[in-house]
Amino acid sequence: MSPTRPAPVLDLDPAVVRRARSLARKAAAPVVTIAQSHTTVSVERATLRLAGLAGADHERIPWVNHLVTAVRDEVGLEHGVTTPVYDALLRGEAPDLTTLAQMAASGNVSFRLPAGREAAAARRAAAKGVGAGLGRIDAARRTRERLVRRHGDPASTPWIYLIVATGDIYEDIPQAQAAAREGADVIAVIRSTGQSLLDYIPEGATREGFAGTYATQENFRLMRAALDDVSKELGRYVRLTNYASGLCMPEIAALAGMERLDMMLNDSMYGILFRDINPIRTFVDQRFSRQIHARAGIIINTGEDNYLTTADAVEAAHTVTVSQLLNERFAKEAGLEDWQLGLGHAFEINPEIPDSFRLELAHALLARQLFPDAPLKWMPPTKHMTGDIFRGYLLDGFFNLAGAMTGQGILLVGMMTEAVVTPFLSDRDLALQNVRYVMNAASGLTEDFHPPRDGFIQNRARQVLSEAVELLERIVADTDSAGDAPLLAAIADGTFGLMKRPADRGKGLDGVVRRADGYDNPAITALDAGVPAKAARR
Repeated sequence: MSPTRPAPVLDLDPAVVRRARSLARKAAAPVVTIAQSHTTVSVERATLRLAGLAGADHERIPWVNHLVTAVRDEVGLEHGVTTPVYDALLRGEAPDLTTLAQMAASGNVSFRLPAGREAAAARRAAAKGVGAGLGRIDAARRTRERLVRRHGDPASTPWIYLIVATGDIYEDIPQAQAAAREGADVIAVIRSTGQSLLDYIPEGATREGFAGTYATQENFRLMRAALDDVSKELGRYVRLTNYASGLCMPEIAALAGMERLDMMLNDSMYGILFRDINPIRTFVDQRFSRQIHARAGIIINTGEDNYLTTADAVEAAHTVTVSQLLNERFAKEAGLEDWQLGLGHAFEINPEIPDSFRLELAHALLARQLFPDAPLKWMPPTKHMTGDIFRGYLLDGFFNLAGAMTGQGILLVGMMTEAVVTPFLSDRDLALQNVRYVMNAASGLTEDFHPPRDGFIQNRARQVLSEAVELLERIVADTDSAGDAPLLAAIADGTFGLMKRPADRGKGLDGVVRRADGYDNPAITALDAGVPAKAARR
């Protein structure tokens, strides 16, 4: 994606910007070290999914869950799951992964940690098996790039991002195609309520989601095929988004890569703050998932907009900037490039505040200028939508105008029925009309909008950046009291979104395992090595 890049319009001190990024790197570094020294049950399950293990038992519990649990109970996961699994296959315990998992579920197979030549043979076999899944991801990336060349991208930015989620994948498909025909460039299928807290991925096509549709491999495949059909019809490539977050973040990322999703919601702290998932579990899982996204050519969307639903959008504006800087650092360490960083921010200032629109412009311009090569994801008002659909429609128009004036990359369509009902198709059509009118009338304002050097907008942006640097300085300086990872202490203290999340608590902590010497995971080995862009696109 080539984001709209207005000429710099904020007189920011380059030294302050460099200082902010340097502090973000220092704050993130100990957390990266933790992620590199631990694994999780979901990382190990994702690795076996890359090797081709799929399917579920009669209760819809995936075979991969049964196999990882059996290995963990018998020999632990400290050395990785693949070595004992492929050792069992080489010893003739079962003819394939699926049969092995089925036998493990009933306790009819034994696992061990092999040594010497047997260990080397198991690792070679595992690398070959997992390599097939990575090859499938590479092929999906090449297919996307071929289809983009054939059908073309949207004629201009921002890309129009619209949510579809009825709970029934077979209802989602025609709604998604209709939305694309009405102008949507990105279709997001939000997940069923609570799926982020399931420690397994449901199997197959689903029709029973609640306020969303379950994220499954088959649902991914069905929706991607439907959008391919409408892309051909419209002559532009329509992108598909889902959520790589929660307790199965690495697995969902792997499935998304293999099924050619184009964007994934993937925030380094969202699951910690808003789903009470253990911080270490989250950081380990997000590093693996982002490495998958990097290889797959997937654009991530981060979740800074969520902070402003729990904290005040003016007082906490600097925490959004800090999170953006941290998300950028974690993403780049995992191999993502600038064009893949859909860093989040939102139009959530109380409209009753004097100069609220000017404040929104200052915050949006600050994000745009700090990350000039990133396709920023601009989120519509939700917190201050009252149920008055006429007021809401006007507020969404102001949001769209701010996006046009500040060169945002991905614009989520705001709904006037936000906080009232799940939007009808007619609501989406009216919302898209709002976007089209504003973009047709005002998209060129990025060339003309230059706030006065020392005016209200300039000074507000400088203030937010200065407060972000001060917060990062406090986080980094807290090493003595926080131990090795002061960012974890800041999260525990409620620094972000007013949510206090200690590192020794939270859902999924029991699924975190410290790696032993000799830990082996062929997916991580390949992903750590990196894949040159040319190789992935051949």
